[in-house]
Amino acid sequence: MNAKLSLGLLLLTLLAGCKRPQPPPTDKPPEPQASAMRDAIQQPLDKAHALQRDLDQAAARQGAAVDAATQ
Repeated sequence: MNAKLSLGLLLLTLLAGCKRPQPPPTDKPPEPQASAMRDAIQQPLDKAHALQRDLDQAAARQGAAVDAATQ
């Protein structure tokens, strides 16, 4: 019984010593490298989405006007 207890305590001690080392803290996050390129790509896409939204609204208004005129 004493040997099992000693072995258990020894294994528990060894396992407690096997911790992963913590990484050193960083002072500040890294700055984005390609933000200018991303912005240059995203700007025309945003304009296209806005134009599509305007066209969809105009089509809905035109469809409502046609429906109102045919009734």
